[in-house]
Amino acid sequence: MQEHIDRIREQGFTIIEGALPSASVTRIRAELDPWLQGRYPGRNDFEGFHSERVYAVLAKAPSAAELVEHPAVLEIVDAFLDRHYLLSALLAIDIHPGETPQSWHIDDAAGAFGHPAFTRPRAPYGISTIWAFDDFTTTNGATELVPGSHRWDETRRPAPGESIQALMPAGSVLVFAGNLVHRGGGNTSTGSRLAVTPQYCMPWLRQLENMSLAVPPAIAQQYSTRVQELLGYDVIEPGFMGYVDGRHPQLLIDPAYRGRKHRAAARPD
Repeated sequence: MQEHIDRIREQGFTIIEGALPSASVTRIRAELDPWLQGRYPGRNDFEGFHSERVYAVLAKAPSAAELVEHPAVLEIVDAFLDRHYLLSALLAIDIHPGETPQSWHIDDAAGAFGHPAFTRPRAPYGISTIWAFDDFTTTNGATELVPGSHRWDETRRPAPGESIQALMPAGSVLVFAGNLVHRGGGNTSTGSRLAVTPQYCMPWLRQLENMSLAVPPAIAQQYSTRVQELLGYDVIEPGFMGYVDGRHPQLLIDPAYRGRKHRAAARPD
């Protein structure tokens, strides 16, 4: 994965083709299908009036956990974010014909614009991924990226010709720095373009999606320990940020939880 890590450091993004088997693409798409029936179009221009978005995905499509804890992706995220990083958001986006391009934006400063700690240039506070469930083409809404913009300051805006499209076959994943300027593309084709986007953030940054409510204990308990930790059923070490009633949040999932011997004894269990 080192070449992908280096590419993100240099350009701000990388693409891993063939990361998801076709059987997984089919299974996850089938689980999302009940929520992609045209009943929930976007509510504003950013969500897209000709797009559908599915939130709280792990409460609706359990197989999406394969994306969240994909080992190649987590190896990349490990290189950029602090230990105990979190899953900040997980949503599916289906861009339909007639959709217009989004506004340019970054992912890792939502709710913090103007805060001095988020002033760019800076290191990324998040890593975003976009998994292709359809081929991303020049006409169907492929994500548009501005290479190198993760090093920009607050005043710079993309100029015509600076962006590229993330063209990739279904089963690929786009991984990029949370402070890279990007947007969803417009769809001038006759078909839709489905993607699922897990986004990760620093452990001290509030998650975009309230994961403990979106994926409550009764649902979270079906997932691996790694996914549970990414959702927030964990504490930050050293210290114990994330505790519940003075105890480790894993107890909400497993009443028999007694901690892990290899972890610090000072953590509440």
